[in-house]
Amino acid sequence: LILIGGFVQLLAGFLAFRKYDHLGGAAFLTFSALWSSYGATKVLCAAPVSGHLLDIGAGHTEGFTAGSVAFLVLNAFLIILASSFNVVLLCLTLAIELLTICFLLFTLENLPLPFEIVVLSIISVICFYGAMASLTNCMFGKDLLMMGPPLLTVQSSRKDREDPLPCVCPKSHLTSGLRTIAELLNTGAVCGVPTDTVYALAASCKHPEAIEKVYRIKDRPQEKPICIFISNLEQLRVAAPPISPLLWEFMENVYPGGIGCIIQKGEWLKKLGVGAGYSRVGTQDSIMIRVPDLTVLVHLIDMTGPLAITSANPSGEADSTHHDMVISRLGHKLEGVLCDGESDEVVASTVVNCTKIDESGITILREGCIPAGKVMQIFERVKNR
Repeated sequence: LILIGGFVQLLAGFLAFRKYDHLGGAAFLTFSALWSSYGATKVLCAAPVSGHLLDIGAGHTEGFTAGSVAFLVLNAFLIILASSFNVVLLCLTLAIELLTICFLLFTLENLPLPFEIVVLSIISVICFYGAMASLTNCMFGKDLLMMGPPLLTVQSSRKDREDPLPCVCPKSHLTSGLRTIAELLNTGAVCGVPTDTVYALAASCKHPEAIEKVYRIKDRPQEKPICIFISNLEQLRVAAPPISPLLWEFMENVYPGGIGCIIQKGEWLKKLGVGAGYSRVGTQDSIMIRVPDLTVLVHLIDMTGPLAITSANPSGEADSTHHDMVISRLGHKLEGVLCDGESDEVVASTVVNCTKIDESGITILREGCIPAGKVMQIFERVKNR
């Protein structure tokens, strides 16, 4: 139970850091260390042999006493910070402070059993309610189980509230915001944009220098190709690429959506509107094309033409799932970010090689938000038809 409790707290801290919640991450890592230390110390002191070997019996607990005092001080800071978030987190940190007092009393050999039982019961109730409330509110997208308002609010000065962002950051639901990003892209800028999967960096295919800039912004290896997004499949029909009926049928079944198809590259791309960026998208022989299932991005592409797209994260790091992540990680290198809130997915699109679809079928090169099994089911259904 000690190991499980410590591991759960450690996992919660890791997930909080992944979501850029530094307070939550620091709090749960502290709780994990305290829980593990308290539980392990009690077990070792309860075992006569272990207590003798580790010399942590009566009269030899000075180090553990000092550690419990350090936890008391550290958790006191967390209590102050938690009061600016919600009541549940504040209650949890207060309960952890009581647990730390239990730890201190235990090292002084003066811990009343009823007090310990009450403290552990309180922590159990708070943890259960907090976990249920977070899960329920996340599932239904509304506050069905209340977490409580912050008790401490920090009033920032007007000057602080108006600190400039590192780039232009219009809202996606505003027509003016969409036009602002479109104008930037049409002049050769690189912008962060939402997609139907995760956030991406976009550059106009009419500006090869902008596509080159994308590589520098991400520190992306030159051998990794960049795909293009179009707004609808009719644009592809007008360009008239040499695509077989089977491939047309497959694309009609997967577009729009989170599947990118790699097809043979050719001069038809210039009819599509790729223009001067022809040599900087895809490889020498192939190109990945995707039609996103996101209205705001489709409208943007209609205003700019095909966009060179790659995920909005430094190479090798996790995908960006909120515009705040794009701004904080890459905003100082971009001209603009189209802010659309939380992304629909937490992973990128699924990539399918369709260059030999008539000879040997398709190949899944990267499994993303659409499972490989579902992609193969679509292909088999289309092929059999």
